[in-house]
Parts: sequence; structure tokens; C-alpha cells
Amino acid sequence: MSTREDVLISADELARRLDAGEPITLLDVRWELAQPDGRAAYARGHLPGAVYVSLDDDLADHAVSGRGRHPLPSGAALQDAARRWGIRAGVPVVVYDDWNRAGSARAWWVLSAAGIPGVRILDGGLSAWRGELQSGTVIPEPGDITVDHDDLYTAARRTVTADQAATAAVLLDARAPERYRGEVEPVDPVAGHIPGARNVPSTRLLDADGAWLPAADLTRLFEDSGVGTDTEVAVYCGSGVTAAVTVAALAAVGIDAALFPGSWSQWSSEPDRPVALG
Repeated sequence: MSTREDVLISADELARRLDAGEPITLLDVRWELAQPDGRAAYARGHLPGAVYVSLDDDLADHAVSGRGRHPLPSGAALQDAARRWGIRAGVPVVVYDDWNRAGSARAWWVLSAAGIPGVRILDGGLSAWRGELQSGTVIPEPGDITVDHDDLYTAARRTVTADQAATAAVLLDARAPERYRGEVEPVDPVAGHIPGARNVPSTRLLDADGAWLPAADLTRLFEDSGVGTDTEVAVYCGSGVTAAVTVAALAAVGIDAALFPGSWSQWSSEPDRPVALG
């Protein structure tokens, strides 16, 4: 069972560890739905020593069909990327972003599912950092990490298929309420949600500064949606990215949740799948 300290790291703790000279691999995973390529923002300013990670290029495999807009990468491809980022065995990893914790949560989930230990998310993202920023591009020494799982869909950190999502004891939809209700759908061809899913927008799990809510508030919010420590729960969103924010929040309060990686983008592309509105 995970704890908040297993999943998240504060900017103050990160600064103390870096000031003490502790080796930490920093990954900048800036991504947002309207602007998925964060390279320019990264180059303008990032945590000192941080390496840029492309969510679309490295944390997804768009050659895979039938599994939504952000299919999971293979373990082999992820290992190549992780070594390129400088991830080394025994060295902790901190991931961060600058938009709703989506990019960092996706990286945390993918790396953890691949069997890489010691990955934590910078709570509050880039805006929580009070130290200096570095401009330009960091090219690290190659890492030596070994990825344990090649098929992340069957890896140790659980996933569910579309059929399994439909029968989960509790299924959470992490999208904005208007998308859940089917009032708008800016990305996928069909509006609505998976029948029976309960809407807990991932943004509701964060405070005004973009940090995860205190444990008591998260626990209460999840309990209000029927999720307790022993609940079988699965989470989806549009394409398996922001759902990872919810999975991380659940893990931070000791609840092990499964991810439906294909999410609504997969579900809505399969004509025989039922759709609920409202």
C-alpha cells in the first residue's frame, strides 16, 4: 500500500535533497491538451539539470491501434528512452509539469508500471519551485536502468480492459463535468461517458496552487464517490493521461486503483459500446 510520501515530494524536500548533493534524476514532462509539445517552455526555463520528456513521443506509442489516443509504450521502447534521460538504477526520479499535474502523473504511472522504483511527483508542479531555473537543453550521461515489464497493459501496476472497466465495482471518470455529461466533446467523436461511471474531475483533487489536496480531503472526496480502502476501483479519462492524476491521488491515500489506458477515446471508437449522457 502506497503512502503520500511514496507518490509525492514537496518542493522544499526536493530543494533540501538537491542542496545536500543527493543524486536525483529530474524529468520535465510539460504537456497539455491544447499544446502537447512542451519543448519551447522547457528550454525557456526548467529545474536545474532536468531533462525534457515528451509525453506524446516517449510516454505513448501511436503506432498501436485500437487502444485510444495515447496507447502505452512498450517496455523496450521505454527503457531506451529512460536511459536517454539518464535514469540509473538506485537513483530516485522526480517528475514535474506545469499544467494540472497531467504530464507528471502520466510519467509517474508509466515508469512505475514498468517496474522503475522510487518515482515521485513534484507536488504543485513547476510553480511550487522557489529556486533558480535553468534555460537551454540538458543532455545527461546515459542511464543504465532496466525495465522489468515489456507489456505495460499487463504490468504489476494494474490496468483494466474496456470490458473490465464496464464491470468494475466503482469506475471513476476523471474528465471535466461537461465532458462527462456529454454537453461538449472537444476531442473524441462521441460525447458522453461509460454507463455507471461516477464523475470525479482530476482538477478537483488539486488546490488553487496545483498541489494535491490534504489526505483527509482526498479521502472524503473519494468516500463521497463510493471509494474506500477496500474498493475495487478503476479510473479513466479522455485518453489515459489525466486519469493518472486520480490514480496518483488514490495511491497517496492508500488506495490501489486500476487505469483504463484507452479511456474514452478507445471506448467511444468502438461502435457497440453503450454511451450514457447527463
